[in-house]
Formats: sequence, structure tokens, C-alpha cells
Amino acid sequence: MATQLAPEAPFTYRTSPTANEAFEAWLAANPQAAPHHTQPWDVSASAIYVEDRWGPIFAEMRAKAPINKITGTPYGDFWNVTTHKAIQHVESLPELFSSSWQHGGITIGDPPEGTDPAKLAERQMPMFIAMDRPEHTGQRRTVAPAFTPAEIARMENEIRHRTGEVLDSLPWGEKFDWVDKVSIELTTGMLAILFGFPWQDRRLLTFWSDWAGDVELTLAPDLADQRFEILTEMARYFQGLWMQRMGAAPTPDLISMMIHSPAMSKMSPLEFMGNLVLLIVGGNDTTRNTMSGIIHALDQFPDQRALLEGDASLIPNAVQECLRFVTPLAHMRRTATADTELLGHQIRAGDKVIMWYLSANRDETVFENPDKLIVDRPNARRHLAFGHGIHRCVGARLAELQLRVLLEEMHERKMRARVVGDVTRVRANFVHGFRKMEVVLEKR
Repeated sequence: MATQLAPEAPFTYRTSPTANEAFEAWLAANPQAAPHHTQPWDVSASAIYVEDRWGPIFAEMRAKAPINKITGTPYGDFWNVTTHKAIQHVESLPELFSSSWQHGGITIGDPPEGTDPAKLAERQMPMFIAMDRPEHTGQRRTVAPAFTPAEIARMENEIRHRTGEVLDSLPWGEKFDWVDKVSIELTTGMLAILFGFPWQDRRLLTFWSDWAGDVELTLAPDLADQRFEILTEMARYFQGLWMQRMGAAPTPDLISMMIHSPAMSKMSPLEFMGNLVLLIVGGNDTTRNTMSGIIHALDQFPDQRALLEGDASLIPNAVQECLRFVTPLAHMRRTATADTELLGHQIRAGDKVIMWYLSANRDETVFENPDKLIVDRPNARRHLAFGHGIHRCVGARLAELQLRVLLEEMHERKMRARVVGDVTRVRANFVHGFRKMEVVLEKR
């Protein structure tokens, strides 16, 4: 980053359209380009998630062919890996099943067909989750101190205070959007704290997160330039923060940690952008969607809500169960680096292997009655919502803390959120969650 230049003049950062608005507009203008998913086990189809009908499809695969290959999809050919055991096996062999951006990265999407190779090379954004060892190790170690048990404990009072403020600002007995008023507000606030990001601009983090994490955008070649421009604006903003903090004493925020890290202080501009994308999407989409998913799940299972409301000691385990039940990231991708066998299946070098965490967390051989939320489930912690192995989510403890505090502060206020209006899910095969969820608060 030594070569980065701080912005020299005032700059207006765009806040619209959202990634979803841009993609929907593109589809409306190009109906002939809409992706066609013709195979029953092609679970890359975003429609099955927005319509919440993915469960039986994965259940059928787990029963009949837990590992299977799908060809000719809008995302090319790929292997579905759907069971808990098989996913742990793949995650445990990171050299054989690569996460590296050089082999395709961590999502099912590939660059749009026909993309100029030179332009593609200019826009590659390496990030440590999409790196293999040893590069992955050094960069992960840089940010890991922000998520140690001691650091998490240090942040708890602030998180609890902010959560209380947000909950106390909500209207009782009036319909409102939980996603916007609670989930987005709490997660963008947490990201602002982690980065030392200007508070008044924190909603930019959500805007950038959606443009960065929406895999469906890879199907729209006309949006590639717009997406890159928006992510360049994100990097421009953070470059300004970087330059402000260069030469200053180390502080606990992630920008300062990068500046003072031998592994990350000399990142290229694109590598800087890539790691910002990782930290923003990882810290925003996952926790945001679980915060919404918890409310929706408890509303679906009123017996479990009553159990939780009657015994606050169940909250830590309930957080793990909600992470299992919601699974805020549906999949991660790996790419085979050599011909190999995966539990009896012949995988070729270069094959795309998709680990469906959403399916593994409903694996009947691991979780009894997996389609039911059970807040006192004895093995809830076996979920794979944070991944497994060397790429397990570095911010898992922080996410767990935010979710626990939310439930504890709601319990303290005897607050129950009842779903009463529009529920709109994210149209995506990567991020799994809610775009809108109307609720009414009532005293229990």
C-alpha cells in the first residue's frame, strides 16, 4: 500500500442503485439473457432460495447421491457436495481442493463469458480467504488479533450498549422492517467500529457489501464495469483512511493492523480491494442475515420461542442452533488441483467442487429432525455455517457475540418480534438470507 495516493479533492460516493436493483433492471432489459436452470439438482438456481424451496432438493441429493456432478448450467459444470462428512473431508485437504483466486476462488460464479483476459487480469482482487498456504496464513494472522477472546470480551460492553440503543429506538405495536432497522443497523455499526470507519457514512458498507457479494452479477456482463467502479470507490475511501493512519501508533482497528503487518502492509491496490471485500462481506452479510433469520425461525417455531423466552440460559446454545438453521452463506467453492478420488467419485484437476453448507447443516445423519429449530439441540455446535479447517471464519466469535447479545437484550426487554407482513428473501445462491422482513414488536 506504500504506492497508494490519498484522494486530493472532495468526492461523492454513489449509494445507488443497489446491486439487486441493478441486476433486476438488467434482467428486465435483457430477458433473453435470463439464466436457464433445467436440471432438478442444479442448485445454483437463485429462484429456489428466494422462493425457499431448496430443502427437499438437497434432501433428495443427500439420500440418493450425496456427491454428484451437474453439467451445462449457467455457472458451468460443478460437483455438488451435500453432506457434513464429505464437506469436512474437502475442507481438510486445502492443497488438493484449492480456494485460490488463481484457480477460480470461493464462489460458484466465474467471470462473464467473453470477458477480455487482459481486463480480467487487471481486475483480479486477491483476498486471503481465496488464497492457499502460505500466503493465506500470513494474511489471516494479520487480522486474527481483532477477533481473539480477549478482544471480543473488550468489545462486549460497546456491542451491548449499541444493541440496546437500537432496540430502544424501535416502535412497539407498529409494523416495520426488521432487516433495515435492526440487522443492517447493528452489523454496519459493528463494521464501522472494526475499521474505525466514519460513523455518518456507515451505510456505505452495506451498499459495497451487496455489490461485492452478489454472485449473480457474474451472469450480467453489462454490469461488470459498474461493479468494478463501485468497488474502486470503496477502495478510494479506505485508501484515505489508510493514509490518515500511516505513521500513527498501532490501534485495534483493522486498517491499523494491516498498516503494521509485514504480510499486508505492501499489498497491491487490487489485493487491498480484495481483502476489504472479504472483511466487509464476511462481517456484514453473514451476521446481518442470521439476525434476521433468528427472528423468522423463532416465529416459525413458537414452541421453541416460548422455551427460549422462559430460560435465558439457553441463549448461547440457541445462537449455535440458529446459525445451523439459517446458514447465512449457502456454499463455498473449491477447485481440484489434481486428479483425485472423493469418497468414491473421480474428480479431475480443474473440476469445480461446491460445498453446500446449507445442505450439510440439514444432514439427517448428524442432526436429528434437522428441519426443525431446536434451541436446546445438544450438538448444535457441529454446524458448518462458519466453514471448517484453515478457512473457518476468522470472525466467528464476534458473530456469535453479536447474536448472543441481541437475544439477551431482547430477553431483558421482554421483547418479542412477530412476523406480520412482507418477507422477501435474497435472490442469490451464495448469500442466504432476507432482504426485507416486516414485524411487529409485542411484550411477552
